[in-house]
Amino acid sequence: MTPEQQAAYYIAQSVAAYAEIESMKAMNAMRKDQGYAQAYPEEAFLAVIEKYCLHHNAVVGFFKA
Repeated sequence: MTPEQQAAYYIAQSVAAYAEIESMKAMNAMRKDQGYAQAYPEEAFLAVIEKYCLHHNAVVGFFKA
C-alpha cells in the first residue's frame, strides 16, 4: 500500500468506529430515557478501538510496515 492508501484506510476505519460509537451512545440514551440499564458499558466502547485496530501500537505498526 502507498502511504496515501494507508492513510485512507485508517480514515475509513476511524469513520466506521465513530459511526458505531455514536450508535452505541444513542442506544444508551434511549434506554436511559425508558428507564432501562445501559446497553453498552465502558468496556464495549473500548472494544471498538480493538475491533477497528485503532490503538496506538496497531497504527504505528501499520505505518512502519
